[in-house]
Amino acid sequence: MDGNFRTDFVREAGALKQHPALVLNADYRPLSYYPLSLWPWQDAVKAAFLDRVDIVAEYDEVVRSPSMTLKIPSVVVLKDFVQPRKRVAFTRFNLFLRDEFRCQYCGTKADLTFDHVIPRAAGGITSWENVVAACSPCNLKKGSRSLRQTGMALRKPPRQPTAPELLNMGRRFPPNHLHDSWVDFLYWDAELQA
Repeated sequence: MDGNFRTDFVREAGALKQHPALVLNADYRPLSYYPLSLWPWQDAVKAAFLDRVDIVAEYDEVVRSPSMTLKIPSVVVLKDFVQPRKRVAFTRFNLFLRDEFRCQYCGTKADLTFDHVIPRAAGGITSWENVVAACSPCNLKKGSRSLRQTGMALRKPPRQPTAPELLNMGRRFPPNHLHDSWVDFLYWDAELQA
């Protein structure tokens, strides 16, 4: 099994008809929330057959081979703990996730790109502390000028998120299709409101 968790199918209309399996780490937490750690049913069956995972929940549908019949897994837990990353990769996706998929100038969710708060022309660097999500109109309005010159303001100052912060942010953006058997495992470790 490779570490590349294929999640493309969750964006398709009939995603649950393809029977993806939610993949949990050995501590029963999803490997990732956004994108949600899912495997195609074939990979989940293979991992179960190779004794790499325990099956926690199943679909009603079965798969058959000449020697066995197995219900398709809907939730699997890894037998070996996968250490979460301590460092957050500086990627466009993680930047948008940190900024909640909103323009950091006007708050819109449409037509996002990214903007250097201190423009590169003025010596600004491409880093967590200087790049924010921005919609195209705000990006064009700001151009290569400073915030003071444009009269624009940031919704929150840009900073490097920690891995747990980004993981928790991902919980706020579940995929469109969740199987009933997954829900208990997605939020069981969330802090309860008093």
